[in-house]
Order: sequence, then C-alpha cells, then structure tokens
Amino acid sequence: LLSRRQRQMCIRDREVKQLKIMFVCTGNTCRSAMAHHMLEKMIKEKDNVEVYSCGIYADSGEPATYSAIDVMKEYGVDMNNHRATNIKETKIEQMDLILCATVSHKQIVLNMYPELTGKVYTLKEYVGIGKEGKNMDIKDPWGCNIETYKQCAEEIKQCLEMLIDNNSKKGI
Repeated sequence: LLSRRQRQMCIRDREVKQLKIMFVCTGNTCRSAMAHHMLEKMIKEKDNVEVYSCGIYADSGEPATYSAIDVMKEYGVDMNNHRATNIKETKIEQMDLILCATVSHKQIVLNMYPELTGKVYTLKEYVGIGKEGKNMDIKDPWGCNIETYKQCAEEIKQCLEMLIDNNSKKGI
C-alpha cells in the first residue's frame, strides 16, 4: 500500500502529464464534436490525454446532427450521446491546446480569452496544413448533404492523424 504522501505524489505526477485538448467550432454539433470523438477513439489506449469540445454559439445540451452521427459510424465512432457545450460553460482556461475549426473561431476565442495566446490554433494551422494562411478553415457541413459531412470527416481525420504523428513524443 502507498502512503498518503506517495498517493499525493502519484496524483500530482499524473496531473502534470495529462494533456488537455479542446476542439472549438460554432455549434459543437458537427466539426468540433466529430474531431473530439474521433480523436478519443484514435487514442483510446492513451490515458494521458483528455479531449473536450465546445461551440462559441452552442446551445448547451443539443445533440450532434443526424448527419454527423451517421458519418461517424463509418469511422466506428458513436456520437449518439454527444451533447453540445457552449464555450462559456467550459474550463477552456485549463486546456493545454485549443484547436479551432476556422480562423474566425480562433480570433473569437482569443478575443474572449486573450490569456490563452500561444495555446489557440486552427486545427490545420497546428498540423501544418495550409500555406501562407490560406485554406486554414474546415468547412462547416451544417445544413449540407451527407457528402459534405463525409468530406469534412475525412479532412478532420487527416488532420488528427497528423496531430498524432507530430506529437507522438508528447504522448498523443
């Protein structure tokens, strides 16, 4: 058995190693939700990463869109229990990395939380996609057909694979 001091040291060490990532989009029913749950599945063996998502204008409690749920099934991801969270109801200040769907989302997050400078990027920017600030957005599929959702999911998957590859030294 561990002494009280040893237990506290283990808890503190675990907290230090825990990487907290948050995905941000508009409503937290499509892009950020898909990225959140897809990354969780991709790193399910890792216990040193916590993944969250939110929406700048999200109606907290709203489910993911039917199309997002359907498309994610093709990746073996179950989003039936996902519920949107408004950015104002999160602990975004505690995140180590905040990945936004668009440049606009990034700018809004930094306007709301200027102290997070250096932690906020677009997903594409962070993984090195998009040259000279162009093509830095992941297109919003909301209200579009299922093909648009599939393209969006595939784009997110490619970014997440790069995220994992680029950060394997950090334990992702």
